[in-house]
Amino acid sequence: MRWKGGRKGGNVEDRRGISGGKVAGGGIGFVLIALVVSYFLGIDPQPLLEAGSGMSSGQQQQSGEVGTPEDEAGQFVDVVGTNVNDVWTGLLDGYKKPNVVIYTEGTGTGCGYGQAAMGPFYCPADQTIYLDLSFWQQMETQLGASGADFARAYVIAHEYGHHVQTLTGASQQVRKAQQQARNQAAANKYSVALELQADCYAGVWAARAAEASNGQVALERGDMAEGLKTANAIGDDMLQKRSTGRVSPEGFTHGSAEQRMEWLTRGYESGDPRQCDTFN
Repeated sequence: MRWKGGRKGGNVEDRRGISGGKVAGGGIGFVLIALVVSYFLGIDPQPLLEAGSGMSSGQQQQSGEVGTPEDEAGQFVDVVGTNVNDVWTGLLDGYKKPNVVIYTEGTGTGCGYGQAAMGPFYCPADQTIYLDLSFWQQMETQLGASGADFARAYVIAHEYGHHVQTLTGASQQVRKAQQQARNQAAANKYSVALELQADCYAGVWAARAAEASNGQVALERGDMAEGLKTANAIGDDMLQKRSTGRVSPEGFTHGSAEQRMEWLTRGYESGDPRQCDTFN
């Protein structure tokens, strides 16, 4: 994936190195369970955030210096995020950029206390994407995902997809439908549709990245294959197999590996968010 030299300005706040308090323990086993539950979390993460940390949503990280990222990993987030914003500015009337926070271990959020074990997530309360970049390594070594730049950009673009859903009202409609669902399995189907749409939106971004950046940010040969490898690795069925050794479709919240690959591909091949109607 080509990205170095791309435009920056993605509202990225760097909180790395600022103490955020103790992170709930449990080692790799806890991390994997948390990832199964919350990876790519897009719907009201507050209950899990607060339960996982034992801290109230009002508690913030300890004081310290914050700023824009200067290292390569942080600049990657900034360049990719700026490009995603440019794409959606051209696609969605009234698009408003989200904030992005990169942190280590834990940090305060508008949805409660966030921690690295939860993976990347979007908080609708403060319209902010939270990323602990160590998750990329965990995704590759523990989940079998790709380590390619585009695979990591897919993670970022997916979270921006949840921001788009907040702006369009889709997230709010899903939350209401879940509250009215007759049981948890029925509620989960709405979660799956929302997550698959975010995958599709990530594909739409990938298709339009080069056009929006005058070629400074663009996929290269083999990138989409690496993205699909990651989509496959983080399917609910694959995560359930790793965690429990069996697959329970009624417990899916993000979609199967096949579904995630399908909708990422559909977004990429069409480049059209109107083709991302996962609810019908």
